[in-house]
Amino acid sequence: MNKKDIYNYLKERNIWHEITEHEAVYNMEELSKVNIPYPEADAKNLFVRDDKKSNYYLITVKGDKRVDLKEFKEKNNTRRLSFASSDDLMNIMKLIPGAVTPFGLLNDENNIVKFYLDKTFFENDHIIGVHPNDNTATVWLKTEDLVEIIKEHGNEVNVVEI
Repeated sequence: MNKKDIYNYLKERNIWHEITEHEAVYNMEELSKVNIPYPEADAKNLFVRDDKKSNYYLITVKGDKRVDLKEFKEKNNTRRLSFASSDDLMNIMKLIPGAVTPFGLLNDENNIVKFYLDKTFFENDHIIGVHPNDNTATVWLKTEDLVEIIKEHGNEVNVVEI
């Protein structure tokens, strides 16, 4: 699914969302220079794999949060983790670095990526901002709706403290 497919999918399913179009951003620092409506809800996404390249994970946290992969490994009982390659990212989720997003899981045909979402997205307004498989926009939607979309697709979803 590309950006337009994501927009159509949300519209067809009548899922509340707002779209902020912006210049391409490749990291949280660049996004901080963009005027966005819900800065407290922007998501940072890490696509990682274990040391055997047998398990892949998408870790999504609030934009200002740091993720300690060693601590994540201990808390979630995984093998040693490191960032997955750009080739793995393209082959599995059809994304480029800088455009990593939970919507990329909709391109994971074999449902091999396990999704880990920081539970802080369920606080306050329950809004999360993620790229629509393209880093030139941010889609804002309810966290519960995003989780439901990913579960329906068939990927494992874990809401945890990160």
